[in-house]
Amino acid sequence: MIKVIIKRDKDKVAKGIEISGHAGYAEYGQDIICSAVSALALNMANSVEQFTDDHFEGSVSDDGGYFSFSFPGEISPESQLLMKSLILGLQNIREDYGAEYINFRFREV
Repeated sequence: MIKVIIKRDKDKVAKGIEISGHAGYAEYGQDIICSAVSALALNMANSVEQFTDDHFEGSVSDDGGYFSFSFPGEISPESQLLMKSLILGLQNIREDYGAEYINFRFREV
């Protein structure tokens, strides 16, 4: 199962995300859920880097089973939109394929 932790501030603004695990939908290297989650997460990170001046911290494991991304300071409206888009995409994957493959938790930071 893929575990998603969405880090939000007291105003419910998404300030970061952690994604870990593998969906187990198909064999390793053929799992379309893992591929979709990875594509969404990496695209969001690349978009923040390319289209904003926001400072961020991030890391990815070599095996693709862990992704972490956060904004330690202020977050621009553009980055907020990119985070919302990532979360929407992940929620859509869960709705389309089932809660047994992707789980969400929220943590206040």
